[in-house]
Amino acid sequence: MGTAPSEEHFTRMKASPQWSDTEEIFVNPQPMYNDYVGSLSFFADLSPYADPEAPLPVLKVDREQAAQEPMSGLRITWLGHSTTLIDIDGHRFLTDPIFGPTASPWTFLGPARWYEPPLALEDLPPLDAVLISHDHYDHLDYVTISKLKSKKDLKFIVPLGVGAHLMGWGIDASRIIELDWWSSYPFGEVTVTATPARHASGRQVFDQNRTLWAGYAFNGPKHDVYFSGDTGLAPSFNEVGDKLGPFDVTMVEVGAYNSAWPDWHSGPEQAVLIHRMLRGKRFIPIHWGLFNLAAHGWTEPVERTLLEAEKSGVDVLVPRPGEALEPDLAPKTTRWWPKVPFKTAEEDPIIATGVEIKIP
Repeated sequence: MGTAPSEEHFTRMKASPQWSDTEEIFVNPQPMYNDYVGSLSFFADLSPYADPEAPLPVLKVDREQAAQEPMSGLRITWLGHSTTLIDIDGHRFLTDPIFGPTASPWTFLGPARWYEPPLALEDLPPLDAVLISHDHYDHLDYVTISKLKSKKDLKFIVPLGVGAHLMGWGIDASRIIELDWWSSYPFGEVTVTATPARHASGRQVFDQNRTLWAGYAFNGPKHDVYFSGDTGLAPSFNEVGDKLGPFDVTMVEVGAYNSAWPDWHSGPEQAVLIHRMLRGKRFIPIHWGLFNLAAHGWTEPVERTLLEAEKSGVDVLVPRPGEALEPDLAPKTTRWWPKVPFKTAEEDPIIATGVEIKIP
């Protein structure tokens, strides 16, 4: 269930503008709204289509395929949920890798994955770094990290405090790079910057918000990519777009939302809005298609994303699990998921609280 930050960690954490000395936790600039009573209606509102009825058309990826350099210099391989392999301008990164069987503290209990990893852990090509957006179980997976630690030269980029978990699991501190929002780390000509997100953290009852959460921008000599991690809608995305955009492709979470907690995750319509705030060219929806983490239907996030994107004139790419896309080559999305009933934005709106958003 993780490791508490050391005194050295706390010294760095307390120096962060995101740290509250009063509450002794990290806080968001905009408070998070929670309707705890409404959250209890999960099972009553559970969609009959919350899980797939048939196996998904997963594309298996082998090591040779994954190691090939992209013709355009930019390739995104979606491995399900928020796990992506990013090849950008000669460098390669793995985001929020979850190769274990469940999104929980236990391998035998909790939300179980719908399919095996499209790319086996032992077949991962050489990586510059693994990036973790925050320490929730569907983003920081002990099973995965415990196997990745054997790759001796591999770096781990994490938000403030999350390094304590990795050190507790046997990874040397010299391989861990902890970043605050707006802090950067260079990999040759590609710079990785931790960016603001509106979310939370914690792996058990007593460590809530004791570690930071973040998204990441990848800025190379030819390409720019954005990865959201988990986030609700916030004004900071305009600032990210101004400072680090425009982006060739943005990956923003679209799934696992509920009107009882509208600030934790953006939801499909607001994810498209975030893409526009970031000055994105093409949009790849993430954080869906692997686990049942909310009451909505499993296809609903992508259906609503496409409807909103059409209204807004946004170019969306929806890879199959395991599919590698080179956005510069303008691939076309083909429907690989079934047509099943879902609630529209009008029927079940997800609207963040406490924010007014303007698109520059």
